[in-house]
Amino acid sequence: MKKLLEQLKLRHAAAAANAYPSSEQVWAFCRDLVNWLFPEHTGRVMSGAELELYATQLEDRLKDLLTPMEGSLPQPAAATARLFMEQVPGIYTNLTKDAEAILQGDPAATCLYEVIRAYPGFYAIAAYRVAHGLHTLGVPLLPRVITEFAHDRTGIDIHPAAQIAPYFCIDHGTGVVIGETTVIGPHVKIYQGVTLGALSIDKTMAMNKRHPTIEEHVVIYAGATILGGDTVIGHHSIIGGNVWLIKSTEPYSRIYYKADGSIKVV
Repeated sequence: MKKLLEQLKLRHAAAAANAYPSSEQVWAFCRDLVNWLFPEHTGRVMSGAELELYATQLEDRLKDLLTPMEGSLPQPAAATARLFMEQVPGIYTNLTKDAEAILQGDPAATCLYEVIRAYPGFYAIAAYRVAHGLHTLGVPLLPRVITEFAHDRTGIDIHPAAQIAPYFCIDHGTGVVIGETTVIGPHVKIYQGVTLGALSIDKTMAMNKRHPTIEEHVVIYAGATILGGDTVIGHHSIIGGNVWLIKSTEPYSRIYYKADGSIKVV
């Protein structure tokens, strides 16, 4: 026990030296930002003056979260918070397009209100877009905290560094994995259990592109696995359920898994 306590003393001292805010505070900021953009989540309706004041409060909260870790930022905490809030209009625009894509892509969706309020795909994408905005500003750790909170709630695992264009639809979503260097074009739809992952590589290749590129207007059905940084799925392709791909496909391809274990390319 004495040896353990000595080890814990060093660990706690190291944690104190890396003064990141609590995960709950980070997630609360993301949640409140999304609720401000989409009151469908809470039913709380604000006046124009309240909306403007809340924007200022959100910026101040982000600055307070970043201040203790300022030494790890490429610019001061206040400047980072300001730059992030300048991204928020673009985040909102992309999310409205994502919600519309989910509505159009799921016959069971009755209205945008339902998509925004109840769909796990929209919830996970919203967390990703907030986290990605922070990631592009060089904020360490906090973007991953945000996407992991959404992962815990929805079963959808999106790395904040992935590059995902608007009109992105995740249908059902449980078990979806989107890796760090994935690039996804506009109007892409994926179903539950899809993995956009990396081939087994050495740790020294961590900075390389390890995950696939999905071009525009691609549909990837449930259980499909697409691996590798050199793998490109051509635009307007359909990848069938349970397909395993480690090589590129031409645009307008139809890839299906056959009962004998082979893959059919149309």
